[in-house]
Amino acid sequence: MTSEELDIEFREAVDRINDYTEPFPADFLLRLYAYYKKATNDYSRPSSSKPLITAFKTNALFQIQSITQDEAKETYIGLVNNYFLYRK
Repeated sequence: MTSEELDIEFREAVDRINDYTEPFPADFLLRLYAYYKKATNDYSRPSSSKPLITAFKTNALFQIQSITQDEAKETYIGLVNNYFLYRK
């Protein structure tokens, strides 16, 4: 898959998540958050009105720090596809 194709597929996966109206499991959202931040090179500090949530976000980012941006996109796409595969 080319870089351009990966970007298109990643954006489609992000749109699919954003368009879905049902609630997601918290652990799934946390993984999506971390891979999205890595995939988009968003290095802003995690924040939440609740310190515990900020800590979980920081830990999720720490756990994936060694992967590349493309690996993060691929993993994000895989998570989204698997989630919806079993929800049809």
